[in-house]
Amino acid sequence: MEQNTRGYVSSPARQGGRRMDPGQIPVIPLPNPGEGGPVYPGDMDPGQVPVIPLPNPGEGGPVYPGNDGPVVEPVIPLPNPGEGGPVYPGGGNNSGWVCPGGFCGGVTILPGIIGTVWPSASKVRFLNAAYGYQAFRIFVGNTRAVNLLNYASATNYGRVGSGYQTVTVTGTDGYIYIQKTMPFQANGISTIAIINTAGGLDLLQITDSCCPPSNGYSSFRVGNLAINTGPMDVIMSDGRVVYGDLRYKEVGVFKRIMPGTYQFFYADTDLMPMPASADIETMDSAWLGVYPPHETFGSLYLNVVSNAIYTVYLLQSGSGRNQIQNLILMDR
Repeated sequence: MEQNTRGYVSSPARQGGRRMDPGQIPVIPLPNPGEGGPVYPGDMDPGQVPVIPLPNPGEGGPVYPGNDGPVVEPVIPLPNPGEGGPVYPGGGNNSGWVCPGGFCGGVTILPGIIGTVWPSASKVRFLNAAYGYQAFRIFVGNTRAVNLLNYASATNYGRVGSGYQTVTVTGTDGYIYIQKTMPFQANGISTIAIINTAGGLDLLQITDSCCPPSNGYSSFRVGNLAINTGPMDVIMSDGRVVYGDLRYKEVGVFKRIMPGTYQFFYADTDLMPMPASADIETMDSAWLGVYPPHETFGSLYLNVVSNAIYTVYLLQSGSGRNQIQNLILMDR
């Protein structure tokens, strides 16, 4: 209603002395959609009365269970792939990252590809065999897989999606040393080693597939990742040549080895290696501490336990020729 010039209140049906059509009477406008406010239900049935809208998918909140079902309580949603969080480990002991014989010093595994479950995923670990460089960071795709990997150390095994993935190795300052696209076989297992080359760095993918040890035996092999060496033999003081002419970037085949104490030497000889299929039998204790009659570049003293998988990598220990050291990785 409004005040006229005579002090009377005029009916809202009159405007300027004329009677207005009821459809032309001004009303308070309805709110915009979603702004709330009273709404005239008219002849609507109760199911058409506006209600507070349900949350968008993934935002949580109560959900109507239907006519017969129990009350469905909201739960904290699982993280998106790559964001970390609890993951069911499956039925085996090797479903996550497994520390290879304690050689995990200086390695920090971040959430991301690590521990995320993919069907037919590939298991992989990283090894820093690049002499003369600071610690590295490693990315698989756009996800940081390893935060800090020092020289002569290796990560645990982790899982990545099968197929081709881009592996990037950077310094802690973000400088990119190498970026390489590599294949990851479904249900495969491998080690990716960062190695020296004449022009810088490279990535070497090494398959770790091995027949599971049985009958109390273990598995054993040696790989040469020291660029400052020539072809060398892996021999025992009793004269057996386990591997002959092991060259840089070459990894020997797995051999069965009986539990016991062994001493291996690295040398350049003209001796014939033992057959590739021959097992490494136990060594007579009388030979322990006895050096072979050849010039040796280094040695390995190893106490082998049963049902284990040993990989010994020869790494550079100095800038001189044949200055090497051992990195022993043991898996079960």
